[in-house]
Amino acid sequence: MEATVLVRDIISLPPEAQKQVSDFVAFLKTRYATTPRVRKAKRIKLADEPFIGMWRDREDMQDSSAWVRRLRQSEWEHAG
Repeated sequence: MEATVLVRDIISLPPEAQKQVSDFVAFLKTRYATTPRVRKAKRIKLADEPFIGMWRDREDMQDSSAWVRRLRQSEWEHAG
């Protein structure tokens, strides 16, 4: 159905019928409302994150397991 024909038909109706058409259109809009699409955030590869490699040049971080072991041992000695 063409929009101009539809508008002409609605205008030809009495005011009360025009109100009913308006109410019905409002009802249909709520019933068939489309939810706006939510854009997903662009995923960045973990390797491309700026914090990756920030301690690359630190000598004490070359062996992270040993570093954690020394840190824990130091903290446990001070706690006891």
